[in-house]
Amino acid sequence: MLVLEVVRVAFDSLRANKMRSLLTMLGIIIGVGAVIAMTALGNGASKAVQDRISALGTRLLQVDAARQLNGGIAVQAPVRMTEKDAKYLREHETMLAEVEPQQDRNVQVTYRNQNTNTQVTGATSNFLPVRGYELDVGRMFTEQEDQARRLVAVLGGDVVGMLNMPSADAMIGQYIRIMGMQFQVIGVLKSKGNQGNFGEPDSQIIIPFETGRFRMFGTPFLNDLFVTAASEENVPGALVELEQLLRRSHMIGAGKPDDFRIRSSDEYLKTLSETSQTFTMLLAGIASVSLLVGGIGIMNIMLVSVTERTREIGIRKALGATRVNIMSQFLIEAVVLCLFGGFIGAGAGMLSAVLMHQAFGWNTLVGPDSILLAFAFSGTVGVLFGVWPARRAAGLDPIEALRFE
Repeated sequence: MLVLEVVRVAFDSLRANKMRSLLTMLGIIIGVGAVIAMTALGNGASKAVQDRISALGTRLLQVDAARQLNGGIAVQAPVRMTEKDAKYLREHETMLAEVEPQQDRNVQVTYRNQNTNTQVTGATSNFLPVRGYELDVGRMFTEQEDQARRLVAVLGGDVVGMLNMPSADAMIGQYIRIMGMQFQVIGVLKSKGNQGNFGEPDSQIIIPFETGRFRMFGTPFLNDLFVTAASEENVPGALVELEQLLRRSHMIGAGKPDDFRIRSSDEYLKTLSETSQTFTMLLAGIASVSLLVGGIGIMNIMLVSVTERTREIGIRKALGATRVNIMSQFLIEAVVLCLFGGFIGAGAGMLSAVLMHQAFGWNTLVGPDSILLAFAFSGTVGVLFGVWPARRAAGLDPIEALRFE
């Protein structure tokens, strides 16, 4: 019962000074709201990055020529990837599911009286399963059309708008002109968004690999070589096998460095996730300064409260209240202020996250861990900044306190 009495007295004191209690909580409300809003912004950015990289497929590996430093400047390696490397991988692989070589170049593309400069990519017929893209309308070219060097094209989702075409459906069977050659549109890809270092297929035009190699690009060198592992569990083994096969294809002796570079979507995911996590922690750290300021404000008000209630403390001590009773009362007041402020601040933070998403289109994600952390932090602030005023109140001499005017 004594504990309940202490709690009741603490709440009565806060209710007696409603405006002061509300203003005292304001710093905590702003601090908790800012922490949750900033954490939601960072978590949303991290989730968007993870979704974007995961959309590539966790089994995807990308191979290109290694860069070498020449006088501090990165230059293309003397040995580059060719179709022979892709053929060698297909003939000797055991843990690889698909091999897809690519050549690309930015060229002028014309449709009627509209034209644009965009990337044309020569790819094999397994482009869709390897890169993890889907058709919106139409079809993908076949291996036979690739070998026959047919003039057919599959458009990225953004190309329709770039060339002011009527619609994706209306473009099937129509002709566009690429470097003076007429290509028939047979399909349009679903938009998938920017894929970072893995390219922007939404603004690309995909043509058969052999068509591009012999009728457009005129080079045996590849810009990229994409490979997929048989399964996610086989990715580490596929990386080792891929490196070994390419070293054999390039006849690289033991102890000599690779003249190629292998990258996986997992590496990008790990790097970007770490960057996003650092960004989130930075935002939350900046917002936490508001909590610190709010804690100092609470300590200030509680010290003032101790001075104002000196006679009350003296009377309570004279009636038998112990140091622990007095200290508990003031400590409970500080913690209650912080927890109530944290509750209101959590609501304000979640509302801010929703408004940022609706008004600016920013990705936000409010997780239960960030809310619990904000509450724990606000409670800790209440304890840390409430101890000194509570100890000061508990240490007052009852006789001196009763004489206080």
